Parts: sequence; structure tokens; C-alpha cells
Amino acid sequence: MSPLQLPKLSAGKAKKKKGIFWGIEVTKTLRWHGWELGKETIKHLILKNVREKTQKLSYRCPSTRFFFTLFPQPIILRPGISLILPIVFRPIEKREYEDKICFKKDEGEFSVTLRATLPHPCLSFPAAVQLPACAVHNVTEITFPVHNIGDLVTVFHWEAPSPFYMIPDYSILNPGAECMVKVVFQPKVAAVYDVAATCWFGSEEKRKRTIQLKALSKYPYLQVNVVGEKKEGVQPGKFQDVLCFGSVPVGTTVEKCVEIFNMSVVDAPCRIERAEDPLLQDHVFFCDVSHGIVPAKGKLVLRIRFQPQIVGEHSTDYFTIISAGYLLQTVLKVAGSCKGPSVSLHQDSLDFDWINLGQSLMRMLEISNTSDVPAYYQFDIDVTGSVFSLDHPCGVLEGTTTLVLKEPLYVDFFGTCHSDTAKPAILQARHLSWYRTNMVRGLTFYPPDIVSAMLKDGQLQMDEKGALMLLPEVSQDKPPKEYFEVDSMTEYFYDGETSDMALFPPHVSVSPREYDFGCCLPLHKVKPLPLCVTNHTKGSITVFWTLSHGSAFQVSPEMCDIPPLKSSAFRVIFKPTQLNTLYAAEVEGFAFYKVLRHYNNIEEDATICPSWCLTVKLRAHTFEEGREHFIPQYILDVPKTFPPVAPNTDTYCSILLLNTGTSLITFCVNQAARPSLLVKPCSGYIPPGGHQIFFLSTHPVNTLSQQHVLPLQLNSHPGYTKEIALRSCGESLNLLLEGEGNLYFKPVYIGTSFTRMYTIKNCTRLPMVFTWKIRQSDRKILSVSPTAGILQPYEALAQAWTFTPDKEIKYLLRAKVFVRRKNTDPMCPETVHYALRIVGEGALGTIRAEKEHLDLGTVLVGDLQSCTIVLLNDGICSLKYILSVEQLITGPSDSEEVCSDPLALELEHCSGTIPARSRAFVRVTVRPARQLRYTWSIKYALCSPIATDLTSTEDQQQPLCCIVATGVYPTFCITDACSAGSGSGISKLHLWRLFSLDMLNKYLKQDPAPSELIYRVPSRHSTSLNPPVYTPLLLDFNFGAAPIGSEPTLVMLLLENKGVVPAEWAFLFPSDQKMDMEHWAEDAEFSSCELHEMRIQDNQLFSVSPKSGKLLPGQEESIQLSHRHDFTGIDRLPVLLKVSYGHEILLNFSGVTVEEGQQYIHFTSSEHLFTPIAIGTSHPPKQIYELYNGGSVPVIFEVQLDEVMKIQKENFQHPVFVCLTPRGEIPPGITGHIEWIFSPLEARTYVVDVPIHIPGGESAVITFKGEGYDPNTIEETASSSKILPPSVFSGSTKLTVPGQAATLSHGRICFGNIPDCAKASRLVFLNNISESKTVVFAWQISTCKDKRVLQIAPEVGVVQPGESIPCFITLQPSGTASFCSTDLVCELYIQESLVQYERELQEWEKEKARQAVEFTITEKDLGKQKSPAGRSSDSAETKILPESKAVMRRYKTLPPIKNHPTPNQPAGHIDRRRLLDKESSRVWVKPQPPRPTLLHLGVTGTAYSLEDFSNKFTSELHKYFLSWPFSNQPLETKFVDGRRDKDRMEMEPKSLSLAAASKQELQIVTDILAGVIRGLLENTQLHDAIRSTLDEPIPYFSQFRCAESAELQDRRQCSRVPSGVSALPDLYAEKDGERKEMRQETSLSNDWLEISHHEQLREQKETISRQPAFRSLVELVLENTLQNILIEASRGEVMLTAQPRVIALPSSPSQRITSPAPPPPSRA
Repeated sequence: MSPLQLPKLSAGKAKKKKGIFWGIEVTKTLRWHGWELGKETIKHLILKNVREKTQKLSYRCPSTRFFFTLFPQPIILRPGISLILPIVFRPIEKREYEDKICFKKDEGEFSVTLRATLPHPCLSFPAAVQLPACAVHNVTEITFPVHNIGDLVTVFHWEAPSPFYMIPDYSILNPGAECMVKVVFQPKVAAVYDVAATCWFGSEEKRKRTIQLKALSKYPYLQVNVVGEKKEGVQPGKFQDVLCFGSVPVGTTVEKCVEIFNMSVVDAPCRIERAEDPLLQDHVFFCDVSHGIVPAKGKLVLRIRFQPQIVGEHSTDYFTIISAGYLLQTVLKVAGSCKGPSVSLHQDSLDFDWINLGQSLMRMLEISNTSDVPAYYQFDIDVTGSVFSLDHPCGVLEGTTTLVLKEPLYVDFFGTCHSDTAKPAILQARHLSWYRTNMVRGLTFYPPDIVSAMLKDGQLQMDEKGALMLLPEVSQDKPPKEYFEVDSMTEYFYDGETSDMALFPPHVSVSPREYDFGCCLPLHKVKPLPLCVTNHTKGSITVFWTLSHGSAFQVSPEMCDIPPLKSSAFRVIFKPTQLNTLYAAEVEGFAFYKVLRHYNNIEEDATICPSWCLTVKLRAHTFEEGREHFIPQYILDVPKTFPPVAPNTDTYCSILLLNTGTSLITFCVNQAARPSLLVKPCSGYIPPGGHQIFFLSTHPVNTLSQQHVLPLQLNSHPGYTKEIALRSCGESLNLLLEGEGNLYFKPVYIGTSFTRMYTIKNCTRLPMVFTWKIRQSDRKILSVSPTAGILQPYEALAQAWTFTPDKEIKYLLRAKVFVRRKNTDPMCPETVHYALRIVGEGALGTIRAEKEHLDLGTVLVGDLQSCTIVLLNDGICSLKYILSVEQLITGPSDSEEVCSDPLALELEHCSGTIPARSRAFVRVTVRPARQLRYTWSIKYALCSPIATDLTSTEDQQQPLCCIVATGVYPTFCITDACSAGSGSGISKLHLWRLFSLDMLNKYLKQDPAPSELIYRVPSRHSTSLNPPVYTPLLLDFNFGAAPIGSEPTLVMLLLENKGVVPAEWAFLFPSDQKMDMEHWAEDAEFSSCELHEMRIQDNQLFSVSPKSGKLLPGQEESIQLSHRHDFTGIDRLPVLLKVSYGHEILLNFSGVTVEEGQQYIHFTSSEHLFTPIAIGTSHPPKQIYELYNGGSVPVIFEVQLDEVMKIQKENFQHPVFVCLTPRGEIPPGITGHIEWIFSPLEARTYVVDVPIHIPGGESAVITFKGEGYDPNTIEETASSSKILPPSVFSGSTKLTVPGQAATLSHGRICFGNIPDCAKASRLVFLNNISESKTVVFAWQISTCKDKRVLQIAPEVGVVQPGESIPCFITLQPSGTASFCSTDLVCELYIQESLVQYERELQEWEKEKARQAVEFTITEKDLGKQKSPAGRSSDSAETKILPESKAVMRRYKTLPPIKNHPTPNQPAGHIDRRRLLDKESSRVWVKPQPPRPTLLHLGVTGTAYSLEDFSNKFTSELHKYFLSWPFSNQPLETKFVDGRRDKDRMEMEPKSLSLAAASKQELQIVTDILAGVIRGLLENTQLHDAIRSTLDEPIPYFSQFRCAESAELQDRRQCSRVPSGVSALPDLYAEKDGERKEMRQETSLSNDWLEISHHEQLREQKETISRQPAFRSLVELVLENTLQNILIEASRGEVMLTAQPRVIALPSSPSQRITSPAPPPPSRA
């Protein structure tokens, strides 16, 4: 997609935008442009019918007088027809006009805008442009069009913020014209740009419009990579920035590629520059690309060429890739060496043995070139005039290039020639070897005869090699001189002839060695050349010249003897035969000792001396004057410079001259013109097609460049002189040190090392050997690598310097580097040293963590959680550290097993370096393996050269930080449960037991077993219908029982995630765990269990909604489980509850469906465990066993107590198990109770199997277990905790069933432990959660017994929408110790449904009363006979009666009244439903009351006898009000009519009656009572307490009753007052009689009467305060007061948490303190 997108409109749309309104196509706006004042302008409005039917419409004229049209009239448009409506515009002033014309159709109205505009400038261009991403300091651009859509010529100019530029920034556009504007983006920094550029346009009034310029700039990142290079030590995939050409043949060009990679997302321009080096003049590396652009994420290929010129030279150069703005510089190093031909001779000598004079002998000489460089070779011998000749004296050994420099090779040609008169000794190779040794020892200047004589005389002796040597004069330790191989170039030039220096003094010399006869005309008058041969030996020699008969040059005499140390003259005669010809030749002669002419003169073989070869090079020409000499045709290959050498060192080079012509070429070098150069050969000739190799030598004395010009004259003509220019320069040792010889180290931690790179560079053209020298005392602190090496020419080497301080001080150290030439004499090398100044500092430091304590919270077990530790280094030195981790696991677990767990924390890196004043980040990943608390202590140790690993730094570890995490499993718990449908009658307590919710919550709190984590998430992993079970956790989800066809049993569970991690759960049916397989792969045979499960799943008898979900921490979600009762029998289905990454719990769903009318009791389990009871309990509490009637009819149960009586008989007639309700009846859908008393006799477990018989139903045997314990060894809290399950204390009421309009504030209330003579109250609120429905409630208590101990106020009432009604639940035990566990049911009705029900019921009863007196006459012939009236339907009556009779009837008879409610039918019984529906259509069924919504409130509590309560809960006794008196309470409470509770046993065991006691038991009771009474009589403190109670004043409240009522009340209470207080009513009556007598006596004074009256009042108050009724009254008033306060607080009338306010009023002496105002009347 292009970054610039413009709207593209067609020509028609650009002119007019049309719309279609109900099939009429018309333009939306009609515009007038370019109008003039006073002139009318007409435009046509076209309306077109685009529908397929005729349309009618009308219109209204424009409202203004500036636009007008034809008079409105109806318009009829046929399909496809258009209508042109002219619109006239008549302006009267220069302004803009706007109006509209409206059209009306049946479907509605639409309008067309009429607009006349003034000419104005207007430019159109895009609102925003997006420029391509650009590199910093680069340039990108984009163009966009600017269109003048106005009516005027428009001038515009741009204002753009930097770094954007507009081109052009100023221009003029004619109306309708368009121009392209270029946006140039040239950023200086990397950023995201989104700026606005402003365009100003217009002449009179400046207008502006902006365009958003969006661009992105980034820094480029370039890296160099050498293609195909594989360097040792470089990892694969890494970039290689060294380009090595290797060894390249001299004179050739090799090209290699280098890739410049752009790692950024922007195009990166770059320049390629060669490193500037003024010393490097001749470049051998070349790159044609000087600049380029590397595409984003792409590469640029550079081609580097290498053209070496000097054989053996190693070349190094550097290219720098510089990005735009010099932001990044990448250096590319290029290196290569030059190789030449490798020519070798297979033998260094060629032995021709001996032949006779005139004969010839041929030997093979092999020469080879092992290099790929071609070698031009030439033997320095004139084969035309020599005794030795070669078939190929010069030639080329093929290769790939031309030879430029190659040192000469030497080969010895030797042979022996015998004649008739001369027969010398045969010369062999050993003689040459002995000769060289003897020459070094100076013995070759003596002839063989003298040497033989000296050998005989003992002056000489032979060494082990056979060579001669002088006798040692001083010491035997000094070895004799040996011949040594010298440099070939040195031997070639230092021969004593070309130069003044010679390696060995010559034995025979000839002068001159070269001679030019010049122009020899006339031919017969050529002067001979005098030739002098000098004998430098001490023996006579013979000189013999080898003459060629066809040669123009002859030597005379041909042979001559020369005495020792004498010279002899010869003449060279030149006899030319042709004019205008070039002549050149080399005359060869041999000199040898005269004594060697015959072998008989040789006594010792070791004294044989080979001959010496003498050569003279001669030239001449016979060109006549005026005749042009032969034009030489040649190729001259000359180097530009001499190879680099050290000052005062010889340097050599070679020149190749090829004769490409057909004539001879002679050459001559005027060596005298350039004495600094040595050239060999200086003269000679080149035959046609041959070549000549020249060797040049110079001796630079300094480092200044010297220019050498050598004239080379060809063909003896000055006009054919070629000047050869060469440069030479001495290269002194020059090493460049980085930083001007200063090396600075940043502060380093003591004992650790820091390494930095330091560069040294060879600034010469010669290799250099360097060696670093460090003081011995500093070598422990400072080191360098490498300490020595070779630097190639112009090579820079980065060395690693390591600084290891051992003290906290600043260091100033010095080191020296010694450099020398690579090929210098090792005995006395020339060296130069440079000093390096090193500055460093030793320091100490510590590492700390930014957060010393890091709490990761909770982490999912098996999951990963990462965090980052920030390490801080506040010191001045870098610190290298090693981290270690110690793990501590705490929590309830096996300590030994936990200790062996692997480390659950992983560090991203255990070691590293933190720079000074910096921070480092260490990524930490934890993976707890257990649901425990993990604590990781991270320690660090600083590294040193000695301590480099964790083991060696264990003693130096220091604490760094602590990381804490808690491993958790995703889990949830069930916080509430409720039932609906057929299970609405199940109490919450019973529901928790049916679904084993306590055990389920217990399992969910445990850690999952490893087998549960095989599949961490829900998956289909089974291939069978019965998936394998991997979990050991099994539970039952029992849905209870219900009749067939009844509503499904619904159970709602509230799931709450009380953990800290999300929990994903799923209920997996067997079909959810089975993999989808092809039909052919499945087993066709199914077991009965599989068929049963398939039937359940196919009919969806069990369902869970939703089946899966995710709970966030603290989140709650309700699920609904249902069981449909469509088939009779027991339904079972294994369902797997899977928590992702957590538990797997197998839930066995089970439910029972019974036949209609079948009696069925649903037993939760076959075992029941009573609450443990302490032995010796005087009044064991009652306990209950629940039975649920799952059928549709009441069920009567009978408990068989035969086994119970056996247990009693076995325990000495002690009633261990007592069943208080051995028989009872349970209504359908209700939970019934069987009351038991468990009274253990000893601390053990009692077990009894009790059959429960159901008449007409299935009986069951229930195993009852009870445990007795010793209270002295087991605390009460430990045993009482087993009384009620934990679920009892959960009071959640967040679950609601569909249609529920109110909720309770608590789902369960627990009264705890209370004495049986007290009462306790709890407050529960009934909240109407509906916003519009009024709720009527009614509390239902299941049994009459519960009604006696439980009171609810109010029991019925109405709750308005949003209102809360407080309900007080009061528990007052009946006087018997018991475990109270009952279920209160609150029935909720919607008031509207009750009103409707009553209305329908009244109508039904009214109709019933009417039909009771109505009868129908069905006779057809009323006038003839009468028959008994029969009832028939109204429809029948209408058919039978005559029309006149039928009209007379005004009312229609309604259907007959029947009490026939339609029962709920099971699924599939369609026919029965149809019959019922048909019947109900004929029968008016009695309205049924609305079905209430049931709210269950579980009430639990434990009632103890006063004695047991005071013993067990002494500290809580003061919290309860004890009803007075309590001793005379009967053990059994009777109803009002005197009947016993029908739920109790009809007869109490005789063992509980005192009359059945034995004599011994009666005696014990008598003795105990006598002791108690005797103690009371003797207790003086008791007597004083009784007397003090008599002296207490009479209460004030006694005045509220008259004497008669008080006396009556006293008589009522006298039976309950203890014996110690029973005398008080008599005393009161006696005083009352005395008072009456005193009133009749008139002789007493008024004062005495007043005193007597006050005394009587005081006594009355004392008497009243002691009455139990008064105490109960006070308690009741206080209870009502508190209840009123709570009710007012719930309504918001009282703020219980408000701070008390104190109002201080000024005191007034006139005011009197009065009694406080009476309190307001109680709400009770």
C-alpha cells in the first residue's frame, strides 16, 4: 500500500453527488458558481424514477425570494422517466445564498439543497502523509498533489518544522490546476515524528490548512562480514571483519567480496574510505566503491582487489565503512601476501666425467617450478662460445604471471678432457666440496705439488671429510673454518668485478671483463683489444681460451702459462665480415694449475684443484654513418621501487627484458652514471625471442626516499636509450603506540584482573619482531598477551593487557617493547625500544541488591514465574561476582523429603561483571514443586584469580537478597449449597452430607498426587467409554430420591476461589474424556455398565451447568447440578472434576427415582457416627439421625431395638444407646429425625447394628457407632470440635434459585453451648432483593418439639421491595440435654400471586355454589311428558332445545367444578397428558395455591444440664440468664392437654426411676444427702448470707401491685421458691394483717404511722426483688430494649458506631437536680 492515498472519484461523482430517495434519483445539492449581480442564472434539477412502477410526488417552492421555480403541481414519473425542473437564481447582493426545495411522497419527504457560493480560494491535498522510515542523517522524500479547487488564482507557501522541507515551498496555482509538492525528510536524531505543516494561501484574506507529516527515523547499524572466510576461533554465524587474500601470485589481481549488513530497518547510506597513512605510498588493495546505500535488513556487496607487486611481501591495509553523520565507523582489515615462482634445480652440480678431446658428452639437467607463477629463467653462459652448451639456455616455466624478482641459482658444470699429451686427473664432485673448504682455509692459492709436500711434511692434515687444514697452533678447541653457503645475491654481486668487494679473493682475474669495440669501420682496420690475465696464486697456471671458429672474436694466444703472481697479455681480435650488423659474444677461458696437466703429478687426491672460468663480454657494430641501427623490439618489465630494507642494507630487484623482434639486441648499462646502483650484467646481447634478466642492487643509507634513474642503451645507439626509474628507501624501525604511549586502567578490585586491549602498529614496510619487557616486581600486577610476535608491514595489533592490583593504592608502572627486524643477524640484532606508561588503581567494593527482600507472592506449582534482581555497584571499580543460592522450604511437610528436592530457583547467569557506579540485572525464574513456602537466600562472592568458581569462593560469600515465594495449586471451595425442584425439602445440613461437600473441600485443600497431574488440563485421552481413573480421590454426589415424573432435583453449588491464583475447573463426563475415533475403530460390544452410562448421558439424566469455568482470586460462581427423574431405578455416573494444574476428583453422581405411590426412605449411608460423649456425664445430650422421604406418600418407620437391648445387657443394664423415637411418620419430601441418647460407660467405641423397618418399603440396617472418652485425658474442645462439621459455621446465602425474591442474611446460625435452663437469641434479616415485588413470608417449624424449644418473631409478615425484616430466633431448651440441629423453613410468596389466587378461589367457590343449585331440563317433549332432569353439558342443551327456548336462556353454564389438580407426569407419557388436558378443558379445576419458595435456615446448638455446663464451661456461665426456679423442672415436658410427646418413647426404662433402686443404692443416696445437710447446718458463712438477704430493702417495683395480687402471685410462686426462701410469703402475709389492725387503732399518732408505712414499703421491695418473676421481667425488658435498638439500627434510625457526644451546660444555682425523664415506652 502506498503511504499516500487520495480519494478517487469518478467524473460524475466529482461534479454531482446524487442520492436516491424512495426510488427518485436526484442530486443532493445544486450549486451556482460564477454568478453576477442583477442577472438570473438557471440550473436544471433532474429527477429520475429508478423504480419499476409509476410514482407520484409534489414539491414546495424555495422559501426565499432568491430561488424560484415553476408553480408547484403534481409530478407523475413513469419507470425510467426523468423530469427536468428549472431553478432560477436571482441575487441582489454579493454574498452566499442557501435554500432548499422540498419534495413530498407518500413514504415521506426529502429535500435538495440550493447553494450559491462566492469565488474563494480553496486548495485540496491529503490530510496526512506517511514518509518512509529514514536513517539519521539520511534523506527520504515523498510527493503529494496540491489541487486548486477554488475559483481564484491562488498563491500558497509552506511552513514546515525541521527536519521537514517542502519543495517547492512557494507557488501559484490557477483554478483547477494541480502541482506536485515534495516532502523532504532529513532527521538529525532518531525519533518518531508526527508534526503539522501549514499551508498559507489566499491574497486578501490569508487562509491556512495543515497536513500531518508522519515519519520515523532510526540509527543505522552496519556490520561487515567477509564472504566465505572461516577463521579459527570465530563462532559460526558471527561476523568476520578481516579479509585475508592469502598468498597471491605476483602481478596478478585477485578479487574478493565483502558484505556490509544493515541490521536496522532503515536504508543506511555509507562511505568507504581507506585509512590514511602517509608512509604507505604504493597501494596494493583497491575498492572501486566509495559510497553506497545499504538497504534495510539487506546488504551491500563490496569488491576488494589485491594486486601484489613484490614477491614475499606481506601487505596489510584498512578500509573504514562510515555511516552518514559519522555515527558509526566499522573497520575492515585486508591482508595478503605476494608469492613468486618456486624454481629449483634437481642437482646443484652436473658431472660430465671425462672424455677425449674432440668428443662430446650430454647430461640431463632438470629444472622445475612448483608455483603457479611462471618463471623466466636464464643460464648466465654464452652457449655459442663455451665448452658447455645447453639446448635451452633461457626460457619460461609456465605459471600464471610474470617473474619479477627471484634470486639466482647456481649449478656447477664440470668435466675432464683428455688429449694425447695431457691427461689431467678426473674431476669429481668431492673435489669441488674440498675446494670450497680449502678456499675458506686459504689453501687453494698453493698448487697441488706444494700442498702435497706440506701434507707429507706434516704441515697440513686432512679432516674427517677429507679436506685439508693447517695444524692448530693455539688450542684444539677452536674448530677449523668451514665453507658456508652465502646469500646467492651477495655471492652474485660481490664477485670482485661488478663491485669492489668480494667474498673470496680471486685466484685469476682478467681485465677488462666487458668491452665495446664501437663502430668498426672499415672492417679490416679494427684494432685488437689488449686483455690482461693476472695470476694471484703461488703456482704456475695455464690459461686456455675456448674459441669458436665461426666467431668474429678471437683471443691470441690461445693458451699461455703464467708464473705465480704474474700477469700475461692477450689480444682480442675482432674480424667483422658484414656491414651494418651488430656483433656480440662472450669469450670463455679456463685457468688451472700447470701441475694438473697430468694425473701422475698428483700424489694426494685431496690436493686436486678445479679450474677457474674466465669470461669477457664483447660488443661491436658495423653500421655505417647515416645508417639507422636496428630498431629494438622489446618488452621491459621494471618494478617501481626496490623492496624495503633497513638502512645500510642491500636491496635487490630484477628487470626482465624480452626481445620480441627478429634481430639481435645488444644492451649496455652505464653504471658509472648511477654509482649508487649495481647492475649485473651491465652489457650483453639478447638473441631473437630470448630475454635477459637484470639484477639491480642498491644500498640505502637512510630513510629518505631516493630516486634512481638508470640509462639502458640498446643496439649501441644513443637514440635507443631507455631510462629506468626506481625508488629506494631505507626502512627504520618505527612502532606506533596507542595513546602516545599511555595506557590507563580504570580502578580494579583488589585481587581481580581487568583486561583491556591496547594497539601497536608497525609503520614500516618490513616485518617487525616485538618483545615486551616488564619488570620482575611488576609481573604479578601487569601482564600482556602476546608478549612477543611479528608485525607485518603496516599491521596494527591489539594486545590484551591485564592489570591485577594487590593493594588499595594508585599504580604507575612502566613497560618496554623491543622491536627488531625479522631477518637480522640473531647474534647482533638491531633493536629499538619504546616505553609504555601504565596508570591504574586498586580499589575495594561491595555489591548490594536494590531490594533486599523480594516477595513473589504465590506461584502456581509447576509453573514458571520470573523476576529481576537489580544488583548495584556503588564503588569506583568493576566487580566480577559469582552468585549462589540456598533454598529453605517451610510448611507442613516431610522435612527429610523436602530437603532432597532440587533447587526450584534458576538464575539467568550465575556470574558476571558490574561496572563501576552501575547496575546489573539478573533474571530469576522460580518453579516451585510443592505447595509450600520457599525462601531462597542469594549470596555473592567476588572473583579473584584464585577463586574463580563457586567452590573456591564458598568462604567468601556474603548475603545479597532474599526471595520468597509460595507454591500454590489452583483450587476453590464450596461455600454454599441449596436445593430446588424435587429436592427443595432437603435441608442444607443434609444436602452437605449427601454431596460430601466437607470432604470435597478437604480434598481441595490437599496437595494433588502426582497421578492427578498426568493430564494437567482437561483433555480427551481415553479410547474407551470408561476412561481410566488416575486419582485416588473418590466422592459421592448423592442427589437423593424423588418420584418418577416429578421435577428434576436441582442443586446449586457456590464455588469460590479463596486462593490467590486463577482456577480453571471442568466437570468431565465419560464422553468428554473419550477421543473422537472412527466407527470402525470402536468396540461394538458394550458392557452393562457402559450401556447404563450411555443411557444416562444420552437422556441427559445428569447435567451440570456450566460444565467448566474460570475463577479469578476472590471470585465466586454458582453452578447448577440436576437429576431428571424420567426412569425408575438408581442412576449412577462417574464424573471427573478436573482443576487445571491441580486436583482430579472422581465424583460418583447417583440418584434414585421411585414409582408413584411407592414408600421409600433415602438413607444417606449405612453408618452413622454419634458425637463423642465423655464418660460419667450425668445427662447425656440427645442426638438425631436423619431420614429423608424421597417418595410421594408418607412413610412410617419402625426401629428394631433388639440389638440395642443386647448392648444394654452387656453393659450391666446401662442404657448405652437409647432410642427416643422408635416409631414415626415422615411426610413426602421431608427429612425426619430419630432421636438417640448415647451414654457411654467406658472410654471405648460402641457399635450396634439397628434395623429400620419401612412397612411397604425397603428396610435397611444402619450401623450406629459411638465413642466414649475420658474427660481427664482429652480436653472438651477436642471432642466438641467433632460435634458439628465445619460446614455448620458457614453462613453464606449468596445462592439464589430462579424466582427467589428474598434472601436470608445467614444460612446457618449456631447457638453454641448453652445450659438447659437458659435461652439464647440470634438475629436474622430477611431481605427483599426484588425491586418491584412484595414478598409474604411465613416460618415453618418441622416438629412440635422444635416449636417448644424454638421461637421466631415475627413468624409471618410482609416485606416490601428493598426492605429488610429482622427476625429473632430464640432457643430455649426443654430441660433436657441435647444436640439441637434443626432446619427452619421460611416460605416465600409473591403478594400479587396470593391476591390472584384468592380472587380465583373466590370465583371458583362462587361458581361451585351456583352449580350446586342449578339443574338442567333435558326433555324434548315438555308438553307431553316429564322425565327426571339430568345434567348435561351446555353444548348438548343448545342442540336439543328449540330455538325459541334456547333464546330465552341468558346465561351459559360453566364447566362442572372438580378438585382435580393436574399431576406432574414423567417425560414420554404424552397420551396421559393429552387425556388430562382434554379432561381439564371440560372441568373447571380448583385453583391451586402458588408454590412457595423455600429458604432453609439451619439452627444448631448444644444444651447441657446446669451441672455439666458449670463443670465444662465455668467461664461462660455468667453470660446466660438462668430461669428461676430450675430444680423442679420435669424431665419430660407435657403438652397443654397433658399428653406426652408422641415422638418420645411411651415408657421410660425403669433404671431411670429412683423407686427401682436397690438397698445399697438407697443407702448411698441417704449417706450423701445427710453429709450435705450436715455441712450446710454447720457452715456459719451460709447462715450469715441468709440473714443478710433478710435485711435487704424492699424493691421499688413492689408498689406497682396491690396486696391481693401480690399475695396471689406469691402463692403461685411458692411452689417454685427454694426452701430457704419459702418463709417469705408467710412473713409478708403476717405483716399485712398487723398493718390492718394498726389502721383500726385511732390512738396512734401520725408520725408512727408514717414510719410504719415506709418500713412496710421497704420490706415489700425486698420481697419483690427476690421473686423469680421479677427477675424474668427485668430480663425480658432488657431483651426487648436491645431488640428495639437493633431494629432501629437496621432501619438507620440509630448509629451504633457513632462517637458519643458530651454537651456541657453551665450550672445554675436556681436549677435543681431532678430525676431523669421516664424512658420511652418499649417496642416490646
